[in-house]
Amino acid sequence: MSKANAKPQTLKPAHKLSNPEMRIYVGDCRDVIPKLPEYAKGAPEKGAAGWGRGGVDLIFADPPFNWNRAYDQWDDNMHREDYVEFTYQWLDLCINCLAPRGSIWVNIPDDTAAEIVMHLKKRGLTMINWCIWHYRFGQNIRHRFISSKVHALYFCKDPFNRTFNEEEILEPSDRATTYADKRTFNKKEGTQGKRLPMDVWYGKWWGRIQGNNKERRPAHDNQIPEVYLERVIRACSNEGDLVMDPFLGSGTTCTVAHELGRKSIGIEYSAQNAKSCFERIKNGCIRIEKDNPTVHVNPLFVRRGATPSAGE
Repeated sequence: MSKANAKPQTLKPAHKLSNPEMRIYVGDCRDVIPKLPEYAKGAPEKGAAGWGRGGVDLIFADPPFNWNRAYDQWDDNMHREDYVEFTYQWLDLCINCLAPRGSIWVNIPDDTAAEIVMHLKKRGLTMINWCIWHYRFGQNIRHRFISSKVHALYFCKDPFNRTFNEEEILEPSDRATTYADKRTFNKKEGTQGKRLPMDVWYGKWWGRIQGNNKERRPAHDNQIPEVYLERVIRACSNEGDLVMDPFLGSGTTCTVAHELGRKSIGIEYSAQNAKSCFERIKNGCIRIEKDNPTVHVNPLFVRRGATPSAGE
């Protein structure tokens, strides 16, 4: 059979689960994504701003930071220009993989946040939020202020037709828990005593996963807390939707997605890490329960008065 008539090779996952479907592929995401059945090929849909019509509802990306850390076989010490070009390449592939109502979140530190924001805007995506993940366990340094945050960049294709589940992530309002303001229980929107989270994320369970933390996975250098992915996945996808992580790492995205009834795709460069992720996903979440959303309360202030009841 000639090459011209050869059938395209089927991409097989290294690990998979069902109910809901979960697939882990091993390799460079730039090689894997174009071979996924969900990847949009050919001309964009009519009316789309230069995109294909992908099959992924939500993408969460926590790429290597290029800080020369140990990620098994991955080269985490590229020349700066090469790293930025690598970033643009995987972003473009992810954009083309997104469904029209889809959203993408990128977890990234200070030194590359601006490049990602500008690139996504140039590609026609809309920024919904520039959130901050704040943690107290920063690396001790002496020559500048200690870094204690990472940027959580939230973009979508269509700001007027995107999945966003407000009711899934509401939390008690400071007006109710701290200031005992009766007016918060009389809102017409049906969110009495509650509000959406603010764009700086911190508090119980939000710290970096270090040392003897119950969520800690052995041999993983960088691990995001489950509550972080719970908030993103509950807010920006529905049960049965497809969530993708092009840098699966310790497996948090697929672990939380599987618990919350979402289908998921994880791509991991290291076969050893992929195997570890699969074991974690099978074991399930440490803190997250599908039918019991985590409720976060501002940890900074004590109550200043008796919390009123609805109707007072």
